[in-house]
Amino acid sequence: MKYNFRYGWWEKIYYPELIRGFYITSRHFFSNLWKWITGRKGAYTYQYPEEKRPISPNFRGKHYLVLKEDGTPKCVACYMCATNCPAQCIHIVAGEDPNRPEEKYPVEFTIDISRCIFCGYCVEACPKDAIRMTYDYHLADYTREALLYKKEKLLHWIETELDKDQPLIGR
Repeated sequence: MKYNFRYGWWEKIYYPELIRGFYITSRHFFSNLWKWITGRKGAYTYQYPEEKRPISPNFRGKHYLVLKEDGTPKCVACYMCATNCPAQCIHIVAGEDPNRPEEKYPVEFTIDISRCIFCGYCVEACPKDAIRMTYDYHLADYTREALLYKKEKLLHWIETELDKDQPLIGR
């Protein structure tokens, strides 16, 4: 199907869109300039990493597993977190505890952070309060394998500057 549509001289040189773009840009510029002059807070840029943006108390970041007093994980491998996860990013392999045969423990516990949607359902579903989330949002890495948080990484969580002044989710 062939269209017989021709642009006129005015449309070919893009003046209407150019003028419209200048109008929108200048409107935002003068609006923010006026807010800055009058002292009201308009658009604001944080100079990251020197300036940190305030974190909402509802923010959910990295996951970690809680340890008991004896140094073993609180997790009893009940699969409640993996069942409630809408992204299906939690994988658990259960095993029997050699010290207490009536209890299970996670032989393997993996969270795929690249698939996680940080909804917090795993924290809410855990009956033993074994999994929690921090305020740390530094999640970037160079390889996909580094985004698979295995049990060792989840157990040896190190508190960051972002977590120090915030109450941790799940406490």
